[in-house]
Amino acid sequence: MSELNKGEAGVHAIIDTDRYPLERLESSRSIALLEDCRQKLATDGMFNLDGFLRPGVAEQAASEIAPLFPDHAFTHARRHNIYFQKGASELPADHPALVEYETVNHTICADQIPGSIVMKIYEWPPLAAFLARVMGKSALHPMADPLARANVMSYGAGEALNWHFDRSEFTTTLLLQAPRAGGVFEYRTDLRTPDDPNFEGVAALLEDRDPLKRSLTPKAGALNVFKGKNTPHRVTPIEGERDRIIGVFSYFERDGVMFTDEERIGFYGRAG
Repeated sequence: MSELNKGEAGVHAIIDTDRYPLERLESSRSIALLEDCRQKLATDGMFNLDGFLRPGVAEQAASEIAPLFPDHAFTHARRHNIYFQKGASELPADHPALVEYETVNHTICADQIPGSIVMKIYEWPPLAAFLARVMGKSALHPMADPLARANVMSYGAGEALNWHFDRSEFTTTLLLQAPRAGGVFEYRTDLRTPDDPNFEGVAALLEDRDPLKRSLTPKAGALNVFKGKNTPHRVTPIEGERDRIIGVFSYFERDGVMFTDEERIGFYGRAG
């Protein structure tokens, strides 16, 4: 067993807890970190913790999972508009917001990687406690679903995660391997509100007319928390032969959250 996987001590060899002391949330350094993350969520809709993993850990985590992709990943290819739905009653059929794009990714589920570095990070209680404090929630819980709780996705040459709004309040990702080129995370903070869908603003973004569009090219080992419900975003197509590999963590305020069999089949091609 790797030193990175041995008990609580192993977590400190995985996560840079000197820089990000998540298990000591009352310390002055943690209080400052919490405040910085809250401010970035409020202004940018996201925060990014570079160097969350210690040097070499992202590469080891990716190497644990990469061999599974050729034969064991579910390839999810779909065409969709920015809303991930067919049409919108308020819009004419030719509105730019209804243009469809293609998204392709390859997914490994939590039940396929027990004991991995990725699952050790996801299941570490201080991470959920830290996220809850940043979000101003009493608690966050790991998802109970054996497939959906944590996924690792890869995107190969020419593949992309295209423009969309998220359904969930926030998304937590951990970049394990960056591509040699492409794979840029692009987003537009707070383009809509619960009361204003801002269809013309959506059209401007999709037609590359929005001067407030921003981009981020995270490095392997970075933890990113993103509030994408009203902030559209995409990952540009991968260029070259080095895949983009990223872990996606799901936490909920309610304990015991599960997907339905229909949802599992839709996302992962199997119910169990």
